[in-house]
Amino acid sequence: MDVGMFVNWFDGQSRLLVRSLLSGASGVHRALGVFHRQQRANPGVSLSNLMETLCRDEITCPQTDAQPLTVKPLVCLFPALFKQNLLSFMYLVHSVLPQTTVLRVLECLSQDPHPSPWITALVRQLERNLKAHNKEPLFTPVCSHRLRELSQRCAGFSETGGWARCFSSQTVQPESQSASSLSELGTQRKRKSSFVTLDSDGEETGQQSKRIKMDVCGSERVDGEEQSTYEEISEGLEDDAAAEAPAKELQPAPCDALPEHIKVSVLQIKELLESQTEWDQNSMDVFKVLNDCDPTQVEVLCNMLSLPDLPEQTLPKLCSSVLALSPDLSYSTAATIIKSLLLQKVLSLSEPASRCLVTTVTSFCSRYTRPMCHALIGPVLEEKNIGNTQAELLNRLIEGCLDSHYRLLVLQMTFKITWSEAVLSIIHSLLDSKPDLNEELFTQFTEQLVNQSPQFTKSVKFAKMMLTVLTKYSSHVTAAHKHSLSACLMLNETFLKKSLQAALKRITHT
Repeated sequence: MDVGMFVNWFDGQSRLLVRSLLSGASGVHRALGVFHRQQRANPGVSLSNLMETLCRDEITCPQTDAQPLTVKPLVCLFPALFKQNLLSFMYLVHSVLPQTTVLRVLECLSQDPHPSPWITALVRQLERNLKAHNKEPLFTPVCSHRLRELSQRCAGFSETGGWARCFSSQTVQPESQSASSLSELGTQRKRKSSFVTLDSDGEETGQQSKRIKMDVCGSERVDGEEQSTYEEISEGLEDDAAAEAPAKELQPAPCDALPEHIKVSVLQIKELLESQTEWDQNSMDVFKVLNDCDPTQVEVLCNMLSLPDLPEQTLPKLCSSVLALSPDLSYSTAATIIKSLLLQKVLSLSEPASRCLVTTVTSFCSRYTRPMCHALIGPVLEEKNIGNTQAELLNRLIEGCLDSHYRLLVLQMTFKITWSEAVLSIIHSLLDSKPDLNEELFTQFTEQLVNQSPQFTKSVKFAKMMLTVLTKYSSHVTAAHKHSLSACLMLNETFLKKSLQAALKRITHT
């Protein structure tokens, strides 16, 4: 049967773990990483659904017509490496699993007619940890026979000892006795190495003996690495549990507001954002969950993904995935994502924006212009300490992405804030783009010019902006505007003062 079909029988959270366990030799590490992230997202996460599905009976089709249909637990239908990874994973997290659940999985695995020695050893190790069967040896009779032969080859054919004595019976020795046996083996290796000779097959037996020794060394090295890895991961699991316990008591998990399928999608998106590989179409489809979220859920999702901390090189890929969604995001969803993803990055700029950031900002602004104005441009303008780097980026948006309607909207935003040199350059850029100002808006603007002019008496930027108003918008200037502006120009102390007064004087009214 197709293993891929089995995966689809699990719920979303369990499916992530099953795929990790199917990913080869690194499956245990990946599954543990996924489980840790699920725990951080939801401290109350449980593995019960995964274990129950694995223990579910399934009808298997025979390989030939002569064989009858059989019923086996689903876990027995997976490949051996998956079972080995599953048992190693359970060994590491068995402290958070109910004992009855673990024993049920082990009972299902015992129905496998041809278990591998590794699986048998891992099953018995788990049983021993649970004190279900603490006297049955970890090794199988076949394994015992092979190791006895191996110990005889290593220690010499004439005597038996060391490992041969360890595996001469199917009982588990105390640790002290095992240690003395291993010590004896080391002594015998030194003493008996001169007795190892070739038998009648000569060279062939010698090569076989070399291969056996190489295999032993390799397996010892791998076992040592696996043991150190298990210890390291187990310590990490305990540390995570200890660190997360106080947080769980102090405050409810924010992800409680999310349905199960959204939680699963959040984990998938997080893995995608952390990966260094290219995103395919299947990967980008996970972002469709954004259209299933209400405003509160989108905010929780953004917090869980830590979007403000996302590296800038990831922004273009994320932006492309979001912009590819159909239908388009709602206004509130787009605004929440833009604010979470981009606002802090723009406000913290101390040098010109990177290409990745500029590309992302302009792409979002072209597609979601109104949310961009309210979620990014407006809050940046309201920030008191914005500098030339922020102004330069906003001017790019004004010139390249905003049509006349949205330029007017941004201009109106400047009426509600205290102007600075950076804001002056943005207003100047807006005026240069010649938005279609009606009489009411122009009156509001001239009022702002008069009110804010006292702090810019020596500002060349302010004087240039005034000159733009008097030359490009002369048709909008009424007698009342002219009187107010004349009083404003009397305060100007820049070298452009005479040019400004002359431009105002040229404006006539019929």
